Amino acid sequence: MDFGIFLPSGNHRWVISEAAPPWEPTFENVSSVVRAAEEHGFDFALSNVKLRGYGGSTRFWDDALESITMTAGLAAQTSRLRLYASVAVLTLHPALAARMAATIQDISGGRFGLNIVSGWDKPEYAQMGLWPDDGYLQRRYAYAREYVTVLKELWSEGVSNFDGEHFHLDNCKLGPLPRTPIQLVCAGQSPTGMAFTAEHGDFNFITAGSLEGLETANAQLREATAATGRDVRSLVYQYVCIEDTDEAAEAKLDHYRAHPDLGAMANWTGQTSLDADGATAALVRENVFFGADIVAGSPETVARGLDQRAAVDGVGGMLLTFDDSVEGIRRFAEEVRPLMAHAGDAAAAR
Repeated sequence: MDFGIFLPSGNHRWVISEAAPPWEPTFENVSSVVRAAEEHGFDFALSNVKLRGYGGSTRFWDDALESITMTAGLAAQTSRLRLYASVAVLTLHPALAARMAATIQDISGGRFGLNIVSGWDKPEYAQMGLWPDDGYLQRRYAYAREYVTVLKELWSEGVSNFDGEHFHLDNCKLGPLPRTPIQLVCAGQSPTGMAFTAEHGDFNFITAGSLEGLETANAQLREATAATGRDVRSLVYQYVCIEDTDEAAEAKLDHYRAHPDLGAMANWTGQTSLDADGATAALVRENVFFGADIVAGSPETVARGLDQRAAVDGVGGMLLTFDDSVEGIRRFAEEVRPLMAHAGDAAAAR
């Protein structure tokens, strides 16, 4: 079992609440998180791509670092962590993305991977005139399939003459080639997305929301990979709250839920208005943490909860978030991971 940190590259990190600790997305701040993750035996780090925030009283994610260039800098500062950057396929030609990825693979000594973001949030792309049309939502995986085909051709052969519906390459060259394979992360949740991941991905980013949701999603992924014969594992998005007692952890979660940034949440969920005390209260409580599966409590309770999820067939890693990234990393490494049955090789080596 590998454990990774979901890098807080946007302001206010991962909790859409006015009560959450503030966070400024500077390279130095993100670097401090990566250094802590490497020091404390984490296995990988992944950053998302966000091109337009959700506003509200916290200006949630209105400030965000660019994923690929940030990862290049982090690659030069680290020696062991695997680093995954995210590319929004509508914004960057695959030939250029292939060259950038090969460059960071060289900088990192073979520790780089790419998260393929097919794109669903229209305002992110419409602001730059890059949203094709509303029919794109239905064909975005066909677009991403061509995109990944070009990436893999260039990485493996150094040349591509791909001629598809969306991309047309004429003796397009790449060199030097990556000396080690570049892993791909996808985020398929729908049957179409799962099929795409089973065909092209090495890992599937999953927002399961609960242990039961994870079991269902992994069963769907196994069904999809049965058709392709490929071994694709899930990376589970997991919000972790570690306190001295279960009661203290629940009190912290309730405090965040009691002060949601309703404006930002409305923009994210597509709801024109939200009422934290009325009919949408359940939606608000769930989405304060971006719909993540939550494991909260004492170190012993968190270890049991994560072990339950690690034991689900098909889980390849957990992508953890905390309200305080550096302190959360430390407490997880020192107080939780030693209690886990699925601690992983990195913890055993330490």
